Amino acid sequence: METFLGIDYPTWWFIIVGFLITGYAILDGFDFGAGAWHLFLDKKEERRVALNAIGPVWDGNEAWLVIGGASIFAGFPLMYASLFSAMNTPFMLFLTFIIFRAVSIEFRGKEDSQRWRDNWDLVYSICSIVLPLLLGVVIGNLLQGLPLDNDFEYTGGALFTFLTPYALLVGLMTVLLMAVHGGLYLLLKTHGSLHERIAHRINKAYVGFLVLFVAVAVYSLLTPHLAANTAQSPALIVIAVLLLISILSIAIFIKKGDYKKAFVGTILTIVFFMLIVALQLHPVFLRNTEIIGHDITVYNAAASTKSLEIMLTIAAIGAPLLLIYTYFAYKVFWGKVTIDEHSY
Repeated sequence: METFLGIDYPTWWFIIVGFLITGYAILDGFDFGAGAWHLFLDKKEERRVALNAIGPVWDGNEAWLVIGGASIFAGFPLMYASLFSAMNTPFMLFLTFIIFRAVSIEFRGKEDSQRWRDNWDLVYSICSIVLPLLLGVVIGNLLQGLPLDNDFEYTGGALFTFLTPYALLVGLMTVLLMAVHGGLYLLLKTHGSLHERIAHRINKAYVGFLVLFVAVAVYSLLTPHLAANTAQSPALIVIAVLLLISILSIAIFIKKGDYKKAFVGTILTIVFFMLIVALQLHPVFLRNTEIIGHDITVYNAAASTKSLEIMLTIAAIGAPLLLIYTYFAYKVFWGKVTIDEHSY
């Protein structure tokens, strides 16, 4: 198999997909988290300030999702076909809720009516909670595996079979992690009563996340193939330790009131979580629970080597541009939120 810098092309593309999805989780993650707090805020000024904290960047963050989804389609067409067929319901729900989230942000200020704003606030907050839940549920199903036939077509059948106990736990943990992540982002972007309100409540979100994290960790260790992968991979053990350190650092810095370092802690927590997921899914991309050993791997799901080689060249050009754009957007709009006539 052809390699580049000692790494085969399917693995290179697997790394690119992981990079894009992780970037999306970090960036749109605090948008979700900020929205999850929305209904706990004062109906007038605080909600408007919180919305404008993400206002300049939320739509740009979604570019990472679009490119991440396209990279799966381009690099691993078999995986794309099987996964999106099996997870059709959560993906369609995700698409619906992400559309309504965008509509709620844009429509909220179009009428000078408190009832109008309250209704769109409710839609915005519900969407911001459901979206990370669905992402976590999909990740949970990926880690568990799915029933596939000889042609790698999904045989699960029922509409909501994706809502397994493990997948729900991962989903709920994701919601609470994003709530902490988004709460810290709001603490960095705001001041006054909104800042104080979140500062008093963020510990509760953190404790909820910690409880669910322990539940997911125990469940994972009781799942034979996940436990076996961990025991056989020193890298997984090292990253798990780093994950624990990053999670504990969040609590330490929140207690000290150093929200910038706590925010870095949530970023690292997301990165380490995604690294663990990546190591669990390489090389077996999607474990087949119906026909044991007949799995979708990084290698049998990959496009041709020539295609991956060409796309890797394009990615080498495009990825730095995406990073530069993201850096520029946050550099321009960094600092505390100020409200003017152009604000949401």
